[in-house]
Order: sequence, then structure tokens, then C-alpha cells
Amino acid sequence: MKLKVCGMKYVDNIQQVAELQPDYLGFIFYEKSKRNFEGIIPDFSNAIKKTGVFVNEHLEIVISLIEEYRLDAIQLHGDETVAYVTELKQHLSERRTLFIEENKSIKKRKNQHYISKNEIEIIKVFGIKDSFNFDVLEPYLEVVDYFLFDTKGKERGGNGTQFDWSVLNAYPFNKPFFLSGGIGLEEVEEVKKIQKSGLPIYALDVNSRFESKPGVKKIEELEKFKKEVFV
Repeated sequence: MKLKVCGMKYVDNIQQVAELQPDYLGFIFYEKSKRNFEGIIPDFSNAIKKTGVFVNEHLEIVISLIEEYRLDAIQLHGDETVAYVTELKQHLSERRTLFIEENKSIKKRKNQHYISKNEIEIIKVFGIKDSFNFDVLEPYLEVVDYFLFDTKGKERGGNGTQFDWSVLNAYPFNKPFFLSGGIGLEEVEEVKKIQKSGLPIYALDVNSRFESKPGVKKIEELEKFKKEVFV
């Protein structure tokens, strides 16, 4: 199981979290979020996937920010349709093909558009509260790499509350997913229990429960969580 730490905002804190070697670091590109990211992403291990979080954003802006920040994964946290995701994948595929064709000369050029030589992962978020109709996921199965299940609340993520994980017992697909929503140190035993459920949980996504203020993660608590869960 992987670990994603989302809502990164400040350079020094990003570097400290990166030293813990999570699998994903999430950067929120949504102006209404308290964790909206603007600025510079410092260098860290290439093994950590830089993930851009978007909410109903124009495709041109998503592509632009992928290029600017050299993102490895895209998390769609809004009401994005299957058609939207399909078009996004097409744009990424075209750019990746161009990258591969020009790979020999790309380093010699200035102002060359960037796109990862690897396929950029697409994560589609769905909010859950007390129940969920998993049928709505079926059209997305062929166009996303992962689902992410978060607590449906006032904010688009980062609400700090947990949904009823027993709802996931009815999950009918093999598509792996990220589990998010109010996960903190107090949930370690619950996490260990759901790990044994047989559900295709690919990663845990943590955010506000490990913060001293929006965008600032508590390093010691994250380190403790990682040691207790990812053994």
C-alpha cells in the first residue's frame, strides 16, 4: 500500500515531508482551497510522484500546469465527466508521443514543452458519506488509473472527517483506489483492519489531520504514522 500526502504548500515543509519518502505528494491548484498552491516546488526524489489536484479546471490550464510543474499524476476532485477525462488523456497521449519522438534532441532545446516520458496517472475522486451508488463509477473504469474515495463535505477535500468505511464493502470492481478522508494517527488500527478486508486499496491519502495549520504538515506525526502503518 502506498502513501500520499496532500495539500503541500510551503517549500521548507515540502522538503521535510519529502524526506519521509511518501509515494505521492499532492499540490492543490484550486483557488478556493486554503491549501491552494502557488510558487516553487523544490527538488526531491524522483521516486515521489508529484500530483496536481484540480477541481473542474479548464483542460488548457491543467496541461499548462503539468508542463510547468512536471507533474506525474493528476487528481480530479470536481465533477469531471468521462468525456472530460477522455479528452485529457488524448492530450497527454499526443504530448507523450511527441516527447518520445523528439527525445534525442529535447535536451538541446530551450523552452521545450515538458511532458513525462511515463504515462501520467489519472485519479478520479468521488465523495462518500453514509451511502454510495457504485454504478456511477462504471463509465470511468476504462479512462482512469485509480479512484479516490473521500468524505463528502463542505469543502472539496481536507474536511478532516471520516466517512463510513463499511460502505466500501459493496465496492464491486477490481480497479484500485486511494482511501482518504479524516485519516490521522487515531485511525491506525482501523487502517490495519481495512487493509485485511481484501478491498483493492492502493494508497492512503492523508492531509488535514496531520497539519498544524492549512498546508503545514506535522513531520513527527507523519513519520510515526508511516512507521506504524507501512511496516
